[in-house]
Amino acid sequence: MNYSTYIVTLSTLLLLCWSAPSKAQLIPEPVGDEAVYLFLDELAADGVITLNGVVKPYSRLMIRQKLEEAAGWNDLDAKEKEATTGRFDQGMAGKEEAATGDEVTAVAGIPDAGSRQQEPTERNAPLTPRQQKELEFWLGIYSHGEADAKLKLLLNPATAYYRDSLFSVTVSPILGLTAGVTSGTTSIIPDGGASDGGRTRQSAIAWKNGAKVYGNYKNWAFFAALQDNHQDPLLGSAEYLTRERGGHIKNGTDFSEMTGGISYMWKWGDIAFLKDSPVWGSGYAGTNILSGRAPSFMHIRLHLKPVKWGEMTWIHGWQTSMVIDSARSYWVTNAYGTEYREHYRRKYFAANIFTFTPVERLHISAGNSVIWSDPRITPYYLMPIFFYKSVDHGVNDGISNSNAQMFLDISSHNIRHLHLYGTLFIDELSTARFTTPDYNFFSWKGGFRTGNFRFLPNLWLTTECTFTYPLTFQHNVPVTTFENQGYNMGHWLRDNSRSWYFALDWRPVRAAGVRLWHERSERGPDYQSIGGT
Repeated sequence: MNYSTYIVTLSTLLLLCWSAPSKAQLIPEPVGDEAVYLFLDELAADGVITLNGVVKPYSRLMIRQKLEEAAGWNDLDAKEKEATTGRFDQGMAGKEEAATGDEVTAVAGIPDAGSRQQEPTERNAPLTPRQQKELEFWLGIYSHGEADAKLKLLLNPATAYYRDSLFSVTVSPILGLTAGVTSGTTSIIPDGGASDGGRTRQSAIAWKNGAKVYGNYKNWAFFAALQDNHQDPLLGSAEYLTRERGGHIKNGTDFSEMTGGISYMWKWGDIAFLKDSPVWGSGYAGTNILSGRAPSFMHIRLHLKPVKWGEMTWIHGWQTSMVIDSARSYWVTNAYGTEYREHYRRKYFAANIFTFTPVERLHISAGNSVIWSDPRITPYYLMPIFFYKSVDHGVNDGISNSNAQMFLDISSHNIRHLHLYGTLFIDELSTARFTTPDYNFFSWKGGFRTGNFRFLPNLWLTTECTFTYPLTFQHNVPVTTFENQGYNMGHWLRDNSRSWYFALDWRPVRAAGVRLWHERSERGPDYQSIGGT
């Protein structure tokens, strides 16, 4: 399939998507901005909003809609209180009038309907004072602003924006600083030797700076962000087992990243062409479908939600294999001397995930993905609804040109103040050898988050465990491993690992919080690197 056919396919998708106009601001909000994500998750656990959090990043439009949903909930609670007070007053007045007549006993013996609703129901419990202040703060951040066709400068947050009835653009800086001290125990087991454990203690500092711009015109939206990062030590390097993001290293401690894209939105879906890091799966200490730790990559993203109970997301991406293609590499000679011009093998990625909501606040998601190198572009993986593992078996019968995966995610907010979730990532699973653990390559995660009870507000407990079998994220063909630019796209601990995570979060006020957490992580030998299969 040549590029002209590929362009025709994309053009057809855009034409099919052209539909009724709607105000759009389909601009992804970085998952690293953890505060707003945790706040939305908190509102979902409290039953204030419904939230499908399996696919991130959220768009600014979605965040604003969920915040407005929470504001509407609070307004409804206020109206219920007002109506309840009115009914109670009317009931008392009616009783006093009835007491002067002949039917005193009959009236007094009838329970008053209003008196049974003096307190708001558990379903419509109001937001706490801290939640209300935080809601107002985030609404100010994500609101449309006045469309008065004037350029405005704001200090909190620091932005410059212009907005009229058709077009808007916003520019803001990116600044951040993180510092801390980590301690733990390392256990190194040399070949044929005994365990050598020891305490480690290391200080770390990281900062970022840059700028971002985003805006929209009618149904079209655009965004671009340039960010320089400094980490000392470079915990974002692929060699480290951390959740810190990495990228193209400029020197020992610095790297930069450019993200951006354009999108078009209609009533029940959107399509985007962007460079970003998708995050798929549930979890508070890293996800194990797409963790978002790997550097961003160019991809097409299609999102459809034609019905309330179902939606899907599909992506098709171009990745960096870090595997030299000797057939395309060559020697060049110039005034500076002779050098070898290297080219990487081409690498592509496609994935889909379908989410169904059989009952309110219960989200069941299932999907699959595939990584391939040859041929360059294939129509089989341009189909958003295909089961790629089956396609792989048919197209590459008898050869190994691609690497397919499957995954399942379940997330429940059905019990108030409790989020239950679980994820299963399957690289290879056969019923014929299901009882043989050495040949079932999968990763699973389970956990819960609970808190913000009336007797103990603003406090949350999170418990999470992750188990990943050996070779789950690897492949016997280096160019088709589950990686981008040398970074594993799955769980940050990679394969042959397990982790237990416990955290207490306390948010007494809007702008401050305390987190106490403990994580025990273990990773065994890398069988692929030591010559295993």
